[in-house]
Amino acid sequence: MHYLTAVEMLELLRARQVSAVELLEAHLRRIEEVNPAVNAIVTLAAERARAEAEAADRDLARGVWRGSLHGLPVAHKDLTDTAGIRTTYGSPIFAGHVPAHDALIVRRMREAGAITIGKTNTPEFGTGSHTVNEVFGATRNPYDLSRSAGGSSGGAAAALACGMVPLADGSDMGGSLRNPASFCNVVGLRPTPGRVPSPSPTAAWFTLGVSGPMARTVADLTLLMSVVAGFDPASPLSVAESGAVFTEPLDLLDLTGLRVAWSPDLGGLPVDAETARVTATAPAVLEGLGARVERVDLDLSGAEEAFRTYRAWYYLLSYGDLPPERLGGNVRWNVERGREVTGADLARAERLRSRLYQRMSAFFDVYDFLLAPVSQVPPFPVDAPYVTEIGGEPLPDYLAWMRSAYWVSVLHAPAASVPCGFTSGGLPVGVQIVGRPFADLRVLRLAHAFEQATGHGSRRPDCR
Repeated sequence: MHYLTAVEMLELLRARQVSAVELLEAHLRRIEEVNPAVNAIVTLAAERARAEAEAADRDLARGVWRGSLHGLPVAHKDLTDTAGIRTTYGSPIFAGHVPAHDALIVRRMREAGAITIGKTNTPEFGTGSHTVNEVFGATRNPYDLSRSAGGSSGGAAAALACGMVPLADGSDMGGSLRNPASFCNVVGLRPTPGRVPSPSPTAAWFTLGVSGPMARTVADLTLLMSVVAGFDPASPLSVAESGAVFTEPLDLLDLTGLRVAWSPDLGGLPVDAETARVTATAPAVLEGLGARVERVDLDLSGAEEAFRTYRAWYYLLSYGDLPPERLGGNVRWNVERGREVTGADLARAERLRSRLYQRMSAFFDVYDFLLAPVSQVPPFPVDAPYVTEIGGEPLPDYLAWMRSAYWVSVLHAPAASVPCGFTSGGLPVGVQIVGRPFADLRVLRLAHAFEQATGHGSRRPDCR
């Protein structure tokens, strides 16, 4: 039961062929079976979930259907506040922290009838695409326990891959929804900023960081988007369009004649040979569906400097008041970079990003989508702090190996990670589908077509 899709689980619940309690217990058994090895769920709320599942069944017995996720167990990233459930942000400073309120994305899922089963692991404050922290340790890749699950939503991706939950939320600044999806053979969407509102008392206008959905199938991903997307007045960037748009069918996109730009290296980035081999199969898949795929020399100049400047500024803004001696090395490094940022640096970053946005606006007048690798490398050893070189090319710091994801973050565009195949050693590799800003549903429709044509996402790991 734990490897049914979320859509299938909901159909069984509606037909009263399975109860919410039975569904929950199946997932709790799965967590008990595989989580000790994978370390994806770090705080389990089993008794609370059982009480909620019993209440969901009572509602069903009375013919009450609370919402489109009624009775479905879900997990929330440990960066995301959950009322009454420990939320550590992966930091020893907050190891015992229990929020009083749910984050908006959690509240929307719960109002739709979802049952919170627990929290998923994340690096400290979501810093980096490798899920490890001093509170809970490392999350391991379900396809090879000696490898990283990616990050920062690595716990969510690994939990999905192992069947611990059918749906999970995550967040993405530099690839944190896309990279772990690629590493764990699941799907993740970085929505257009504001599509899934993220109210913030400190960084309300910050557009690099977004919240979004993760799942095992694009249909399930879209189901979750229908719940978490939609306007909220507390977020100044909030997109006015209702999340109901994501209830429209996924198979309405006619690929015949669609123009897809293929960039195997996003404009000259080093790419691991195995990653390059696997992702190079993606253009033929879309061509087989009727699309016109053209290799392009992409110009994302300015993305590197803009991303690093805004990221550094954000880390100083968000964590600069915390005691530096209690912060992990990656967070401390980012805060220190933030202290170096000047007004002139921010002005230059804004200018570079604005020019890049205009170039890409013209690009999407020609092409319907951009196709590219999600990550420049396959899952790396879990004991390595980060990737230090790609194809013999040394990298300057722990951020540099994530450029294929974080350059796309600067574009203010929706981007989906979809399973593309496996390395010769059996490690998952994802491909990234990027669309024009606010064309989130079109991106999901192309991702769905790609998923259905390949079937790579149906390959399951042993998890033990």
